[in-house]
Amino acid sequence: MTISIKKIFIFLLIVLFGMSCKEQQNTDLKPPRGYPNTFWLKAGYLMGQVKLVNLKPDVPPEIQEFKNLVYKTVDSDTLKLDIYQPANLTRPAPCLVFIHGGAWKGGNKQDYLVYLLDFAKQGYITSTISYRFSQQAHFPAAVLDVKCAIKWLKAHADEYGIDPDKMAVIGGSAGGHLAMMIGYTSDVAEFNGECEFDSVECRVQAIVNLYGPTDLTTDFAKSKRVVHKFIGGKYDEAPEAYLSASPITHISADDPPTLIFHGTIDDVVPVHQSDLLKAKLDELGVPNEYHRLKGWPHTMDAEASVNAYCQFYMNRFFRQTIPFNNGEL
Repeated sequence: MTISIKKIFIFLLIVLFGMSCKEQQNTDLKPPRGYPNTFWLKAGYLMGQVKLVNLKPDVPPEIQEFKNLVYKTVDSDTLKLDIYQPANLTRPAPCLVFIHGGAWKGGNKQDYLVYLLDFAKQGYITSTISYRFSQQAHFPAAVLDVKCAIKWLKAHADEYGIDPDKMAVIGGSAGGHLAMMIGYTSDVAEFNGECEFDSVECRVQAIVNLYGPTDLTTDFAKSKRVVHKFIGGKYDEAPEAYLSASPITHISADDPPTLIFHGTIDDVVPVHQSDLLKAKLDELGVPNEYHRLKGWPHTMDAEASVNAYCQFYMNRFFRQTIPFNNGEL
Protein backbone atom coordinates (compact mmCIF):
# COMPACT_ATOMS: atom_id res chain seq x y z
CA MET A 1 0.00 0.00 0.00
CA THR A 2 1.39 3.40 -0.93
CA ILE A 3 0.78 6.76 0.71
CA SER A 4 0.87 9.83 -1.48
CA ILE A 5 3.31 12.64 -0.78
CA LYS A 6 0.32 14.98 -0.46
CA LYS A 7 -1.16 12.92 2.39
CA ILE A 8 2.20 12.80 4.18
CA PHE A 9 2.51 16.58 3.85
CA ILE A 10 -1.00 17.11 5.25
CA PHE A 11 -0.25 14.72 8.13
CA LEU A 12 2.94 16.62 9.01
CA LEU A 13 1.08 19.93 8.93
CA ILE A 14 -1.53 18.57 11.35
CA VAL A 15 1.18 17.28 13.71
CA LEU A 16 3.13 20.55 13.61
CA PHE A 17 -0.06 22.57 14.12
CA GLY A 18 -0.96 20.44 17.12
CA MET A 19 2.50 20.89 18.61
CA SER A 20 2.27 24.63 18.07
CA CYS A 21 -1.12 24.81 19.81
CA LYS A 22 0.22 22.76 22.72
CA GLU A 23 3.19 25.12 23.10
CA GLN A 24 0.90 28.15 23.03
CA GLN A 25 -1.37 26.63 25.70
CA ASN A 26 1.57 25.66 27.89
CA THR A 27 2.48 29.22 28.82
CA ASP A 28 2.68 28.69 32.57
CA LEU A 29 6.02 29.17 34.28
CA LYS A 30 7.02 26.39 36.63
CA PRO A 31 7.84 27.44 40.21
CA PRO A 32 11.53 27.37 41.12
CA ARG A 33 12.58 24.35 43.12
CA GLY A 34 12.46 25.02 46.84
CA TYR A 35 14.21 23.62 49.91
CA PRO A 36 13.17 21.16 52.66
CA ASN A 37 13.70 23.79 55.36
CA THR A 38 15.52 27.04 56.12
CA PHE A 39 18.73 25.17 57.03
CA TRP A 40 19.07 23.82 53.49
CA LEU A 41 18.06 27.19 52.08
CA LYS A 42 20.92 28.86 53.94
CA ALA A 43 23.26 26.10 52.80
CA GLY A 44 22.14 26.74 49.22
CA TYR A 45 22.91 30.42 49.65
CA LEU A 46 26.40 29.70 50.96
CA MET A 47 27.02 27.37 48.02
CA GLY A 48 25.91 30.02 45.55
CA GLN A 49 22.71 28.25 44.50
CA VAL A 50 20.48 30.95 45.95
CA LYS A 51 20.99 34.26 44.16
CA LEU A 52 19.44 37.48 45.40
CA VAL A 53 18.01 40.26 43.26
CA ASN A 54 19.67 43.66 43.21
CA LEU A 55 17.54 45.54 45.74
CA LYS A 56 19.11 48.91 44.85
CA PRO A 57 19.10 49.13 41.05
CA ASP A 58 19.89 52.42 39.33
CA VAL A 59 16.97 54.34 37.87
CA PRO A 60 17.42 54.17 34.07
CA PRO A 61 17.12 57.32 31.94
CA GLU A 62 13.88 56.10 30.34
CA ILE A 63 12.14 56.30 33.73
CA GLN A 64 11.22 59.62 35.32
CA GLU A 65 11.36 59.62 39.12
CA PHE A 66 9.27 61.82 41.42
CA LYS A 67 10.62 61.46 44.95
CA ASN A 68 9.19 62.18 48.39
CA LEU A 69 5.87 63.69 47.41
CA VAL A 70 3.97 64.54 50.60
CA TYR A 71 0.52 62.97 50.56
CA LYS A 72 -0.46 63.41 54.21
CA THR A 73 0.63 65.17 57.39
CA VAL A 74 -0.80 63.88 60.66
CA ASP A 75 0.36 64.26 64.28
CA SER A 76 3.57 65.94 63.05
CA ASP A 77 4.31 62.91 60.83
CA THR A 78 4.93 63.72 57.18
CA LEU A 79 4.04 60.80 54.96
CA LYS A 80 5.50 60.58 51.46
CA LEU A 81 5.29 58.57 48.27
CA ASP A 82 7.43 58.13 45.15
CA ILE A 83 6.24 57.80 41.56
CA TYR A 84 8.05 56.22 38.61
CA GLN A 85 6.79 57.20 35.17
CA PRO A 86 7.85 55.99 31.73
CA ALA A 87 9.50 58.94 30.00
CA ASN A 88 7.71 58.23 26.71
CA LEU A 89 4.24 58.19 28.25
CA THR A 90 1.65 59.54 25.78
CA ARG A 91 -1.63 58.71 27.53
CA PRO A 92 -2.85 57.69 31.01
CA ALA A 93 -1.49 54.32 32.11
CA PRO A 94 -2.47 51.76 34.77
CA CYS A 95 -0.92 52.42 38.16
CA LEU A 96 0.73 49.84 40.43
CA VAL A 97 1.06 50.86 44.08
CA PHE A 98 3.61 48.93 46.15
CA ILE A 99 3.47 48.78 49.95
CA HIS A 100 6.57 47.62 51.80
CA GLY A 101 6.61 45.20 54.70
CA GLY A 102 8.45 45.25 58.00
CA ALA A 103 6.04 43.92 60.65
CA TRP A 104 4.21 47.31 60.65
CA LYS A 105 7.18 48.72 62.58
CA GLY A 106 9.91 49.21 59.98
CA GLY A 107 10.88 48.98 56.34
CA ASN A 108 11.33 51.58 53.65
CA LYS A 109 9.33 52.62 50.60
CA GLN A 110 12.42 51.92 48.47
CA ASP A 111 12.41 48.24 49.43
CA TYR A 112 10.49 47.31 46.27
CA LEU A 113 12.58 49.37 43.84
CA VAL A 114 13.26 46.30 41.70
CA TYR A 115 9.52 45.90 41.09
CA LEU A 116 8.93 49.62 40.66
CA LEU A 117 11.50 49.93 37.89
CA ASP A 118 10.82 46.63 36.14
CA PHE A 119 7.12 47.38 35.78
CA ALA A 120 7.70 51.03 34.88
CA LYS A 121 9.87 49.78 32.01
CA GLN A 122 6.82 47.88 30.77
CA GLY A 123 4.75 51.06 30.61
CA TYR A 124 3.04 51.14 34.01
CA ILE A 125 3.03 54.09 36.38
CA THR A 126 4.43 52.70 39.62
CA SER A 127 4.33 54.18 43.09
CA THR A 128 5.58 53.28 46.56
CA ILE A 129 4.28 54.72 49.81
CA SER A 130 5.27 55.24 53.42
CA TYR A 131 2.93 54.90 56.39
CA ARG A 132 2.99 55.32 60.15
CA PHE A 133 4.62 52.48 62.07
CA SER A 134 3.14 50.84 65.16
CA GLN A 135 5.50 52.73 67.48
CA GLN A 136 4.06 55.97 66.10
CA ALA A 137 0.37 55.07 66.04
CA HIS A 138 -1.66 51.90 66.51
CA PHE A 139 -4.27 50.37 64.23
CA PRO A 140 -6.05 51.66 62.21
CA ALA A 141 -3.47 54.40 61.59
CA ALA A 142 -1.47 52.54 58.92
CA VAL A 143 -4.67 51.51 57.11
CA LEU A 144 -5.92 55.10 57.07
CA ASP A 145 -2.54 56.21 55.72
CA VAL A 146 -2.28 53.81 52.80
CA LYS A 147 -5.89 54.50 51.81
CA CYS A 148 -5.13 58.21 51.84
CA ALA A 149 -2.16 57.57 49.54
CA ILE A 150 -4.48 55.89 47.02
CA LYS A 151 -6.84 58.85 47.20
CA TRP A 152 -3.94 61.27 46.71
CA LEU A 153 -2.80 59.38 43.61
CA LYS A 154 -6.31 59.46 42.19
CA ALA A 155 -6.67 63.17 42.97
CA HIS A 156 -3.37 63.84 41.14
CA ALA A 157 -3.94 61.33 38.35
CA ASP A 158 -3.89 63.89 35.53
CA GLU A 159 -0.64 65.39 36.77
CA TYR A 160 1.25 62.08 36.68
CA GLY A 161 -0.42 60.29 33.78
CA ILE A 162 -2.35 57.82 35.93
CA ASP A 163 -5.53 56.09 34.84
CA PRO A 164 -7.48 56.29 38.14
CA ASP A 165 -9.80 53.48 37.05
CA LYS A 166 -6.93 51.02 36.58
CA MET A 167 -5.09 50.71 39.86
CA ALA A 168 -3.58 47.70 41.62
CA VAL A 169 -2.16 47.47 45.14
CA ILE A 170 0.75 45.13 45.84
CA GLY A 171 2.41 44.37 49.15
CA GLY A 172 4.52 41.84 50.98
CA SER A 173 4.10 40.68 54.57
CA ALA A 174 2.72 43.67 56.54
CA GLY A 175 2.50 45.46 53.19
CA GLY A 176 0.41 42.59 51.85
CA HIS A 177 -1.90 42.95 54.82
CA LEU A 178 -2.30 46.67 54.12
CA ALA A 179 -2.85 46.06 50.40
CA MET A 180 -5.69 43.70 51.25
CA MET A 181 -7.15 46.19 53.71
CA ILE A 182 -7.22 48.78 50.91
CA GLY A 183 -8.83 46.37 48.48
CA TYR A 184 -11.40 44.79 50.79
CA THR A 185 -12.54 47.85 52.77
CA SER A 186 -13.26 50.43 50.08
CA ASP A 187 -16.86 50.56 51.30
CA VAL A 188 -16.12 50.47 55.05
CA ALA A 189 -16.69 53.90 56.62
CA GLU A 190 -14.52 52.99 59.61
CA PHE A 191 -11.43 53.29 57.44
CA ASN A 192 -12.24 56.63 55.83
CA GLY A 193 -10.74 59.60 57.61
CA GLU A 194 -7.71 61.77 58.44
CA CYS A 195 -7.26 62.54 54.76
CA GLU A 196 -7.53 65.76 52.78
CA PHE A 197 -8.96 63.74 49.88
CA ASP A 198 -11.63 61.78 51.74
CA SER A 199 -14.17 62.75 49.09
CA VAL A 200 -12.19 60.67 46.55
CA GLU A 201 -13.27 57.02 46.37
CA CYS A 202 -10.62 54.44 47.21
CA ARG A 203 -11.60 51.39 45.18
CA VAL A 204 -8.84 49.56 43.30
CA GLN A 205 -9.18 46.98 40.54
CA ALA A 206 -6.62 44.36 41.62
CA ILE A 207 -4.76 43.11 44.70
CA VAL A 208 -1.47 41.24 44.95
CA ASN A 209 -0.71 39.72 48.34
CA LEU A 210 2.76 38.33 48.91
CA TYR A 211 2.78 36.29 52.15
CA GLY A 212 0.71 38.80 54.11
CA PRO A 213 -1.30 37.97 57.26
CA THR A 214 -5.01 37.66 56.55
CA ASP A 215 -6.55 36.64 59.89
CA LEU A 216 -5.18 38.14 63.10
CA THR A 217 -7.59 36.14 65.27
CA THR A 218 -5.74 32.83 64.84
CA ASP A 219 -3.83 31.50 67.85
CA PHE A 220 -0.50 32.03 66.05
CA ALA A 221 -1.27 35.68 65.24
CA LYS A 222 -2.65 36.43 68.71
CA SER A 223 0.59 35.20 70.28
CA LYS A 224 2.89 37.54 68.34
CA ARG A 225 4.28 40.70 69.93
CA VAL A 226 4.42 42.48 66.58
CA VAL A 227 0.65 42.03 66.30
CA HIS A 228 0.17 43.29 69.87
CA LYS A 229 2.23 46.37 68.97
CA PHE A 230 0.28 46.93 65.77
CA ILE A 231 -3.12 46.68 67.47
CA GLY A 232 -2.05 48.39 70.68
CA GLY A 233 -2.83 45.54 73.05
CA LYS A 234 -3.25 41.80 73.39
CA TYR A 235 -6.23 39.95 71.98
CA ASP A 236 -8.05 39.72 75.33
CA GLU A 237 -7.83 43.50 75.63
CA ALA A 238 -9.19 44.32 72.16
CA PRO A 239 -10.79 41.33 70.38
CA GLU A 240 -12.91 43.61 68.17
CA ALA A 241 -9.79 45.38 66.90
CA TYR A 242 -8.14 42.06 65.97
CA LEU A 243 -11.23 41.12 64.01
CA SER A 244 -11.47 44.51 62.32
CA ALA A 245 -7.76 44.41 61.43
CA SER A 246 -8.14 41.05 59.68
CA PRO A 247 -8.57 41.52 55.90
CA ILE A 248 -10.47 38.24 55.62
CA THR A 249 -13.24 39.75 57.78
CA HIS A 250 -14.06 42.37 55.17
CA ILE A 251 -14.15 40.31 51.98
CA SER A 252 -17.36 40.55 49.95
CA ALA A 253 -18.39 39.10 46.61
CA ASP A 254 -17.75 42.34 44.68
CA ASP A 255 -14.14 42.76 45.84
CA PRO A 256 -11.24 43.02 43.37
CA PRO A 257 -9.50 39.96 41.90
CA THR A 258 -6.63 38.81 44.12
CA LEU A 259 -3.28 37.24 43.27
CA ILE A 260 -1.59 35.39 46.16
CA PHE A 261 1.99 34.19 46.65
CA HIS A 262 3.15 32.29 49.73
CA GLY A 263 5.98 29.90 50.58
CA THR A 264 5.30 26.66 52.44
CA ILE A 265 8.25 27.01 54.86
CA ASP A 266 7.36 30.56 55.93
CA ASP A 267 7.87 30.69 59.70
CA VAL A 268 6.98 34.38 60.03
CA VAL A 269 3.53 34.32 58.44
CA PRO A 270 2.41 30.68 58.15
CA VAL A 271 1.17 29.60 54.72
CA HIS A 272 -2.11 28.66 56.44
CA GLN A 273 -2.93 32.37 56.41
CA SER A 274 -3.06 32.34 52.61
CA ASP A 275 -4.90 29.00 52.63
CA LEU A 276 -7.63 30.71 54.66
CA LEU A 277 -7.70 33.64 52.24
CA LYS A 278 -8.00 31.36 49.22
CA ALA A 279 -10.89 29.45 50.83
CA LYS A 280 -12.76 32.65 51.68
CA LEU A 281 -12.33 34.13 48.21
CA ASP A 282 -13.54 30.89 46.64
CA GLU A 283 -16.51 30.74 49.01
CA LEU A 284 -17.65 34.24 47.99
CA GLY A 285 -16.82 33.85 44.30
CA VAL A 286 -14.09 36.50 44.20
CA PRO A 287 -11.70 35.81 41.28
CA ASN A 288 -8.31 34.74 42.60
CA GLU A 289 -5.09 32.94 41.76
CA TYR A 290 -2.97 31.24 44.42
CA HIS A 291 0.70 30.31 44.04
CA ARG A 292 1.68 28.13 46.99
CA LEU A 293 5.44 27.79 46.47
CA LYS A 294 6.81 24.61 47.98
CA GLY A 295 10.01 24.99 49.98
CA TRP A 296 10.27 28.79 50.06
CA PRO A 297 10.33 31.06 53.14
CA HIS A 298 9.16 34.54 54.06
CA THR A 299 10.39 37.35 51.73
CA MET A 300 11.06 34.61 49.19
CA ASP A 301 10.86 37.05 46.27
CA ALA A 302 14.22 38.52 47.25
CA GLU A 303 15.62 35.41 45.54
CA ALA A 304 16.14 36.00 41.82
CA SER A 305 14.29 32.98 40.41
CA VAL A 306 11.32 33.47 42.76
CA ASN A 307 11.22 37.17 41.89
CA ALA A 308 11.15 36.33 38.17
CA TYR A 309 8.36 33.81 38.84
CA CYS A 310 6.31 36.38 40.78
CA GLN A 311 6.83 39.05 38.13
CA PHE A 312 5.74 36.65 35.38
CA TYR A 313 2.39 35.95 37.04
CA MET A 314 1.94 39.51 38.28
CA ASN A 315 2.40 40.77 34.74
CA ARG A 316 -0.17 38.31 33.39
CA PHE A 317 -2.57 39.21 36.21
CA PHE A 318 -2.26 42.94 35.51
CA ARG A 319 -2.85 42.42 31.78
CA GLN A 320 -6.09 40.66 32.69
CA THR A 321 -7.36 43.04 35.40
CA ILE A 322 -6.01 46.49 34.46
CA PRO A 323 -5.10 46.18 30.76
CA PHE A 324 -3.48 48.97 28.80
CA ASN A 325 -5.75 50.89 26.44
CA ASN A 326 -5.98 49.03 23.14
CA GLY A 327 -3.35 46.61 24.44
CA GLU A 328 -0.58 49.13 23.85
CA LEU A 329 2.41 49.77 26.07
